[in-house]
Amino acid sequence: MNLEVLTTKKDNDEVVNGIISKIRDYINFKNLETNDKLPSERMLSEKFEVSRSSVREAIQKLEFYGILKSIPQSGTFLADIGVIAINGIIDDILELKGSDFKSLVETRILLELKTVRLAAKRRTDADLLQIKKALNAFIQKVLTGEDAMQEDLLFHLAIAKASGNTTMNNLMLIITPEILTNFEKYHVCDKKENDGLAIIKEHTEIYEAIIAQDTQLAKQKMKEHFKTLYEYCYNV
Repeated sequence: MNLEVLTTKKDNDEVVNGIISKIRDYINFKNLETNDKLPSERMLSEKFEVSRSSVREAIQKLEFYGILKSIPQSGTFLADIGVIAINGIIDDILELKGSDFKSLVETRILLELKTVRLAAKRRTDADLLQIKKALNAFIQKVLTGEDAMQEDLLFHLAIAKASGNTTMNNLMLIITPEILTNFEKYHVCDKKENDGLAIIKEHTEIYEAIIAQDTQLAKQKMKEHFKTLYEYCYNV
């Protein structure tokens, strides 16, 4: 990711956080309470003098953290929590910093050791097809000497989806873009470029454990797969 893209993202984050701060001030100024309705995106956009897309992004972020809830054809409302809690949570949101590489790796490993066990237990035939498709795409890229980082992550995302746990799957989707960015930043794939065949073997063993519905073996194979990455991230 180049400097221009990073700068644009930083600027956008600042705009969104500014809107969140203004929404908080509006809630307090109007003494809004649980289930009270907020103005429309258009009205907030005009009031704050920002784009509707930025307002929408701010609202979506507040929905993610449980502050707001949007009801189709009805509008956006305060969630069923007190104003004091809302202010505290929004303060925490505004103080959030970008995830560092070590934290991302730790989070990813914790998630995937759980999702792979659930995938082995709950996978359907359709799930297996998707995992196999991602595995084949990864193998093809590795064998032709191409960058297979995205195919690698798609394999892991397919496993997360097969877990049947939408929250874990969503968390994987949330952290994946930052993982890609950090992999490029720290040249992780360059460090592992000679391990392509070994990684193919590891992926295949994970896939076979999921087919066999052996939850313990699936977890063990995933743990072995992440050993190098875990050690590498602490030497960055």
